[in-house]
Amino acid sequence: MSTIKAGAPGRPTPIGRIPVLDVAPAVDGGGRPARAVTGERFLVSATVFREGHEALGANVVLRGPRGRRGPWTPMRELAPGTDRWGAYVTPTAPGRWTYTVEAWSDPVSSWLHRADIKIPAGQDVEVTLEEGAELLRRAALAGPRGAGRTAVLAASAALLDPDLPAVRRLAAAHDPVVTARLADHPLRELLSTAEPLELTVHRERALFGSWYEFFPRSEGAVIDPDGNLPPVSGTFRTAAERLPAVAAMGFDVLYLPPIHPIGRAFRKGPDNSLTAGRHDVGSPWAIGSPEGGHDAVHPDLGTIEDFDHFVAEATALGIEIALDFALQCSPDHPWVNKHPEWFSHRPDGTIAYAENPPKKYQDIYPVNFDQDFDGLVKETLRVLRHWMNHGVRIFRVDNPHTKPVVFWEKVLGDIARTDPDVLFLAEAFTRPAMMHTLGKVGFHQSYTYFTWRDTKTELTEYLTELTGDAAAYMRPNFFANTPDILPRHLADAGPAAFATRAVLAATLAPTWGIYAGYEHAENQPTRPGTEEYAHSEKYELRPRDWTTPTPLTALVTTLNQLRRRHPALQQLRDLTFHPTDNDHVLAYSKRSGADVFLVVVNLDPRHAHEATVTLDLAALGLTLGQQVPVRDELTGVVYHWGTRNYVRLDPAVAPAHLLTLDRGAPV
Repeated sequence: MSTIKAGAPGRPTPIGRIPVLDVAPAVDGGGRPARAVTGERFLVSATVFREGHEALGANVVLRGPRGRRGPWTPMRELAPGTDRWGAYVTPTAPGRWTYTVEAWSDPVSSWLHRADIKIPAGQDVEVTLEEGAELLRRAALAGPRGAGRTAVLAASAALLDPDLPAVRRLAAAHDPVVTARLADHPLRELLSTAEPLELTVHRERALFGSWYEFFPRSEGAVIDPDGNLPPVSGTFRTAAERLPAVAAMGFDVLYLPPIHPIGRAFRKGPDNSLTAGRHDVGSPWAIGSPEGGHDAVHPDLGTIEDFDHFVAEATALGIEIALDFALQCSPDHPWVNKHPEWFSHRPDGTIAYAENPPKKYQDIYPVNFDQDFDGLVKETLRVLRHWMNHGVRIFRVDNPHTKPVVFWEKVLGDIARTDPDVLFLAEAFTRPAMMHTLGKVGFHQSYTYFTWRDTKTELTEYLTELTGDAAAYMRPNFFANTPDILPRHLADAGPAAFATRAVLAATLAPTWGIYAGYEHAENQPTRPGTEEYAHSEKYELRPRDWTTPTPLTALVTTLNQLRRRHPALQQLRDLTFHPTDNDHVLAYSKRSGADVFLVVVNLDPRHAHEATVTLDLAALGLTLGQQVPVRDELTGVVYHWGTRNYVRLDPAVAPAHLLTLDRGAPV
């Protein structure tokens, strides 16, 4: 057996006796582990070939966290003549795994190919049959005992039986039991093994979840409509009263913006105004005051015991709490005086505030990582572990792309070593290289450009990227809106646009989310053309009337119910786009085993559109020409679909067909 070792940087990988090249996924050339979650099916592929015309085989071997070799999965050539082989594998438990591609000469298949030509032609009959008998005997004895071994030995004996015609002797080698045994336990010669690649397997929530975001201070808040009395903040106790409704909509992760004390210096007023009134509450991202910093709760929200109660109530309803971690400070944060070296100072001695031109954040000091890197790592770990001890196992990290990548690699690596179930979402709306690298160094999920992708071409190209090679290390979280971002397609249209985007986010990605108010189709910007909400909740309390459900509430609930019922919607790498003859109509399917979910969406929220959808039947597990009943999960209507299908979608009625296949129903 030869083992192919990874080559040194800048040098080619050594070639094995049977070449095995370009194994994928291979994150950073195999320098970093690929990612999966428990039960996730993904493709391992490699280029495999050999000299001459002899047959070869290949397989993938998974090794679990304890190093135990799992059953090998046979690979097949993905497209004839390409030499690109692949097989789907599925890890079954969290932890550190490896996957290895093995390639080998298949002498039995080579012999069968020659024998099927020579024996009927009467060429070298006895020599050929004797050769086959010996190969089958060796193959039988090399594998485990059982009925299959007996069948192969019997076939070996039949090949040497002079009382049988040559063609019947050869037929024994094609017996289905013999074929099945050789498929499971082939005779492998000249075995070549690629260098094992690492695979980190996380818990299911790293890939699949439905997120909801609200500000605890707005839930249960009281505002005097005449402005004579100061506003009264909601608390963890009043916010807990909202939890049953969040659970009823089917959300399993509740994301909270920062819950810490808010500074007074340079506090922002409504709509990010530079002058705050006496009763203005300020931005939760301006973290820190004399009451405490990142490890404290805002006194208006209650105590740490109230927070613990809130987490316990959420947990009882099947909701995990995701807490914002924003590594920045208000001018009043205790760190400013205790650790001035953690901040950048201007020539006049003042500390530089945060800017993202044209936006300015005078109430926030960013951190400088080049003065006391180790001290910042230590303090960050202390803060994160503080909240982990209070039941938080998911963190949404604010602007991680403005901090050194090596910082996150150290912090997230330290957490993963002791608490691998703790998950981190990167709020990184930034350049692709940074987003991808943050995923490679440890972030479990990432915000994406989905928020701004709204045309058929944009969605198709972007989802093809996300579900391709990038899926081995970067998992998307499709938030349809955020407190920072009111997308143009929502600001320019009514509830129909919200319905369309909810369908897309919830069915294209296994993890999606909305920010409170989405159900009410809140879409008033500060001024036309901006992405800032008017009366932004980032700067003021915003209690809402939740007593009357809306059609969007019902849609969101249905989407989350479908996501829980259909494994296909819980996967990332199983997406197929199907052609349509209208650029306003997008069609795609997701498949997990026998579960197939087909979506056809009208991307235009203002007008009805017609289209012909041409289905890739093979991607749906159907045969050419087959028709099956499909049920629209939004309307209950059953259609009979085949290769070409007419649709008409009116956003005033329903933005999409959400179709499930009934393979067993009569057509």
